[in-house]
Amino acid sequence: MVEAAHPSISVSRQCELLGLSRSSLYYRSRGVDERDLWMMHLLDEQYTRTPFYGSRRMTAWLRSMGYQVNRKKVVRLMREMGIEAIYPKPRLSVAGKEHKIYPYLLRGMIISRANQVWCADITYIRLRRGFIYLVAIMDWFSRYVLAWEVSNSMEAEFCVWALERALEGGLPEIFNTDQGVQFSSELFVKVLEYNQILVSMDGRGRVLDNIFIERLWRAVKYEEVYLHEYETVREAVEGLRRYFEFYNHQRFHQALGYKTPAEVYAESLNSQGLSEMAG
Repeated sequence: MVEAAHPSISVSRQCELLGLSRSSLYYRSRGVDERDLWMMHLLDEQYTRTPFYGSRRMTAWLRSMGYQVNRKKVVRLMREMGIEAIYPKPRLSVAGKEHKIYPYLLRGMIISRANQVWCADITYIRLRRGFIYLVAIMDWFSRYVLAWEVSNSMEAEFCVWALERALEGGLPEIFNTDQGVQFSSELFVKVLEYNQILVSMDGRGRVLDNIFIERLWRAVKYEEVYLHEYETVREAVEGLRRYFEFYNHQRFHQALGYKTPAEVYAESLNSQGLSEMAG
């Protein structure tokens, strides 16, 4: 463990010096069978293409690829990844009965400025010999990725780390997520409530409730992850860091009038500042 090597330096400072996220320091091999891991990678790619495929279709597709696999195994692998049909995403955050579920606040709302609504989600990121999970926090209006974090488990802590980093740059009025245990956990919700941020959660099965971050995942997978073969977590972190820098500051979005998320985010904040001065 890094702390043992440098006990006088905090974990956060070590991460800063190494250029790594905190959670990546704790990465350990998931111990997944190589054949299963390869099938999980295939499932990830196919699911990105056809998010409406459930375990039966995924089993049929794998068999068409020459894999002798039964549906029971496919169900197990999909559960490990968090994949479930109906939802057009890896449903990595599963609702917990013991956690409070908040109402969806965005129905009929016109989102017209930066920091009005933020959203967050988790996705599966493959490595050559394993996998990690990625959480991202995005400004809904501008599509600007405010913060992100990786972890080799789906515990709430890495989502909280990303949230705290995002809040260093500003505060949203509403924070929208799915009903997963990470986002409905007391640890996560307390940070939002402490900052007087309204909590909004997608209705179960409502695909469009968090659509913009779903599009982000598709872009991340096709434009970065699938083009590289990450050997280590550090390689994945470096690749994702480069991609999010590109995504925020160089990637033009048709829906944003062919501007970048960073441009739209900054312009909106400047406009709000001028309006406040005029008021």
